[in-house]
Amino acid sequence: MKIEIWSDVACPWCYIGKRRFETALKAFPHKDSVEVQWRSYQLDPTIPEHYDGTELSYLSERKGMDPAQVTSMFAHVTEQAKGEGLNYRFDDVVVANSFNAHQLLHLAAAKGRGDIVKEALLSAHFEHGADIGNRGDLVRIGSEAGLDAAEINEALDTDKYADEVRQDFADARTIGVTGVPFFVIDRKYGISGAQPAEVFSRALEQAWQEANPLTMVSTGGADAEVCGPDGCAI
Repeated sequence: MKIEIWSDVACPWCYIGKRRFETALKAFPHKDSVEVQWRSYQLDPTIPEHYDGTELSYLSERKGMDPAQVTSMFAHVTEQAKGEGLNYRFDDVVVANSFNAHQLLHLAAAKGRGDIVKEALLSAHFEHGADIGNRGDLVRIGSEAGLDAAEINEALDTDKYADEVRQDFADARTIGVTGVPFFVIDRKYGISGAQPAEVFSRALEQAWQEANPLTMVSTGGADAEVCGPDGCAI
């Protein structure tokens, strides 16, 4: 079973959704047969590589949101993140364009470290005030997650994975993704948002049952003793 997850490094609900999905997957009996692929999505591709302002000023000035509403939203999201063991620090978040971070994620996937680097980037951005638009920060984050610094620099110097990142954006448009996180199971089931772990558990079980239906063994018409809600056959 393959699960594709479209998300942005700069999306607070994406990190929370990652945790909730992981909770469900950990308890899923067939988790070893599940392939997870992180797909790229940008909430705002127009952000400059370096934005001179806070997350609060970005949302209020560029998105036209009321500052009081933004502050209230930060408090709510921070509380939800805390429930998943995450320590969001919105005052320290560095607003930056996430395109190169997505290139780093594609390099990580090619090296079999996609989930590790995804976790590292989300944590760095929301919990540790790292600048995901800064080359030095990206090299440090990737290196600490097991990637080779020279390969990271080469990939970013040449935009080696730029086309793959853009293809993820195009695929998202094709299947109708308008917000993230967005989870797609076997290109058949879609789950939008950071749903509770129970929702992911039900979706995993339903998809597995449909992909692996139980086939009854032919008994040649012979009956055998069984027990049911009303008792056992004698």
